[in-house]
Amino acid sequence: MLAGRLHVADRVLRMESVRVPEPERGQVRIRVEAAGVCLSDVHLIDGTLTPLYLPGDVVTLGHEVAGVVDAFGDDVEGWEPGQRVLLQAGERDRRGTVFTRGVDYDGGWAEYAVAREDTVVPIPDDLPFEQACIIPDAVSTPWAAVTDTGRTRPGEAVAVWGVGGLGAHAVQLLRLVGAAPVIAVEPLAAARDRATVLGADAALDPADPGFRDAVLELTGGRGLDVAFDFAGVTPVREQALTVLARRGRLVLAGIANKPVTIASDSPFNYFQQALLGHYGSESEHVEQLVSLARQKRLDLSASISDVLPLGEAEEAVRRVHTKEGNPIRLILRP
Repeated sequence: MLAGRLHVADRVLRMESVRVPEPERGQVRIRVEAAGVCLSDVHLIDGTLTPLYLPGDVVTLGHEVAGVVDAFGDDVEGWEPGQRVLLQAGERDRRGTVFTRGVDYDGGWAEYAVAREDTVVPIPDDLPFEQACIIPDAVSTPWAAVTDTGRTRPGEAVAVWGVGGLGAHAVQLLRLVGAAPVIAVEPLAAARDRATVLGADAALDPADPGFRDAVLELTGGRGLDVAFDFAGVTPVREQALTVLARRGRLVLAGIANKPVTIASDSPFNYFQQALLGHYGSESEHVEQLVSLARQKRLDLSASISDVLPLGEAEEAVRRVHTKEGNPIRLILRP
C-alpha cells in the first residue's frame, strides 16, 4: 500500500510502498477514506516536534483519520466489516502514558491503518469522512479547551487569538456553548473575515492601537471572562492579560516553548485571574462531538479547505506550511 513515511533522522517525508498491516489481538484495521493534514505534522517534518516514544526512526504520519472497518484481530467484538468509523488521535497504556497516532506509532497517511479497538469510534452515515477525520484534534482540542480547561459558561465574554486550524473551530464551539460576545483576534484580514462567517461577533486586528478600547466596548467595560491563545506566541499572552476581567482566565492552547511572564502580580492577584495550560483532548470529547454532529448541532463543512490525493501529501504539507489559501484543514484521500 502507499504510505506517507517520515524518516525522523533526516526529517524527510517519502511516499513509499509498504506492506498492508495485519491487525493483532484486540486491534481493528480500517481502510482509510480521509486523513487530515495538521500543522503538527508540518512541525514533525521540519524538526520543531520530535516523537517521544517511537521505537524506530520511521513512522507513517497522520493522527486525524476516518474510514471503514476492514478486518480485525482475535478477541475483537462488536465491529463489522464496512462500518464507518474515525480513530482517536492516540491511546494510553496501563501506566497512563499517551502515545500519539502518526507520531509514536503508524498513523493514517496510508491506504490502511490499524488501531486498538477501544480507540475506534462509530460515525453516522451522513457525516462525510472528510469532516469526521478532523474531529480528533482539530475540533476536539478546542472543544476540550472551551468546555474543560476554560470552563466557559453561557453569556461569558471570550476572545480567540489565532483563528487557523484550531482557533477557527474554537469560534464555532464557543458560539455553540453560548459564550457572548465571541471575539476573534487575528492579524490576517482574510482570517478575520472567515471568523466572522463562522460566527464571531467581532474580529479585531491585534496591532490596532485601539484594540484594548474595542475589547472593553464589546464587553460592556468589564473585559474578557476567558481568553484563548491558539497562536502560541508570547505577544498574544501579554496582550490577553491586559484585557482580562475580574476572575478572567487565560487558556494557553498554543505552544510557544517560551517563558510565560505576568508583568505584575498585583493586578493579577487583586482581580483573582488565572493562567491555564491546555493540551489535546480526551476520548470523551471526540465522542461528544460525534454526537453533536449526529444531532446536527455541529457543521464542519466549511472546515474542509481542499481534498488532495494521498500521493500529493508533500504538496499538502507545503500549502499548510506557507498558509497558501488560508486553509482550515486540508484532507488526504487514498
